[in-house]
Amino acid sequence: MSLTTVDIGTLIVRSPEIRQGQPRIAGTGVTVRRIVGWYKLGLEPEEIVRRIGHVSLAQVHAALAYYHANQEEIEAIIAAEEKLAADLEQTQRRQRQDAA
Repeated sequence: MSLTTVDIGTLIVRSPEIRQGQPRIAGTGVTVRRIVGWYKLGLEPEEIVRRIGHVSLAQVHAALAYYHANQEEIEAIIAAEEKLAADLEQTQRRQRQDAA
């Protein structure tokens, strides 16, 4: 019997041309930030795997381990995305008011 060993350091990657260089699960476009978002909503890793469908439980746990080891980085990404969304919403609100 042959065992396949996975180097967990290969499960999370980043590439400048994919997802603006955010850390993501290797071989996918699924970012650590996306996994963390669902985790913060109360989803268990097994549920995240079921929802995404093309990632493994090991990959989800690797993303969560990356988050816990680099929490400041991921929280900064989350904060920047939230600010961008709020700014966009405010701009759209102003445009609607100006059009009225």
